[in-house]
Amino acid sequence: MSLLEEIKVKAAKLNKTIVLCEGEDKRVVQAAAEITKQGIAKIVLIGNEEECKKVAPEVDLTGITLIDPLTSDKTAAYAEILYEARKAKGMTQEEALKQAKDRTMFGALMLKAGDVDGYVSGACHSTANTLRPGLQVVKTAPGIKTVSSCFIMIAPEGSANPYNPDGVAVFADCAINIEPDAQQLADIAVSSAKTAKAIAGIEPRVAMLSFSTKGSGNDDKYFKSVPKVQEATALAKAMAPDLALDGEFQFDAAVAPEVGQLKAPGSAVAGHANVFVFPNINAGNIGYKIAQRFGNYMAIGPVCQGFAKPLNDLSRGCNVEDIVATVAVTALQAE
Repeated sequence: MSLLEEIKVKAAKLNKTIVLCEGEDKRVVQAAAEITKQGIAKIVLIGNEEECKKVAPEVDLTGITLIDPLTSDKTAAYAEILYEARKAKGMTQEEALKQAKDRTMFGALMLKAGDVDGYVSGACHSTANTLRPGLQVVKTAPGIKTVSSCFIMIAPEGSANPYNPDGVAVFADCAINIEPDAQQLADIAVSSAKTAKAIAGIEPRVAMLSFSTKGSGNDDKYFKSVPKVQEATALAKAMAPDLALDGEFQFDAAVAPEVGQLKAPGSAVAGHANVFVFPNINAGNIGYKIAQRFGNYMAIGPVCQGFAKPLNDLSRGCNVEDIVATVAVTALQAE
């Protein structure tokens, strides 16, 4: 059984309720039906029956809960939650009621209220429009100040790579934080380790990546990126002292035992890492796409992490299977 199938099976056992915010999108309606058919999660679809049938007339909506923010009897209560969360920023009750009728905000308020276990949107909304409601009302998990993302990288079936014996790895942050500072990198590392354990099913060994290994290189004259990763490593170790985490490492020192032993003798992570924290989005985004195209790895994600409750963003180029996979991942995050 592939890792993705394992994730779906685990999700089905949890019986979580996930809200899909975009009932106006055919792919989302199709995915809602497929998720319901497979029993992966219970689905709340934000939309109305007439609209959903118009965009996807072939879809059976049996078992899917449809909610329209314009007519829901919960909109006023959700608006009050939004008002309480944003009144210090100057939001009025009238503005809160208006914003609560927005589908992505309504979904986030459902999550905040505990009426659903997870939230998925982004098929036809930008990342900013998808994540902003989460940042405003769901907010970050205790001890974490940074919302970030990771990709779960799955090796092609039948491949055997001595540097990735589990056939799965986690790459972060490849999609949200452009130039994270040391504290943000530390948050990303701790969050990614949790994702690795909960979703990928691996015991995390976290490498803080750089072009330098244990001070072998430096760029003080230019960007100070090496000291940033060194500081982030120290902060992450303080945040999660029991976590197997080390750095800064070049990629070969992180995955190749012979290189790790040579460049970082005594490190429990060097040569054995399976969670990789990149110094910025340039490195992370390029890295995961190289693995995809040269290594034929499947990339599940971006998986959002750091929120107080599970909230995930879809690519606007997603297909039905991508949405199904994202809902399954979101259900596991809600465990």
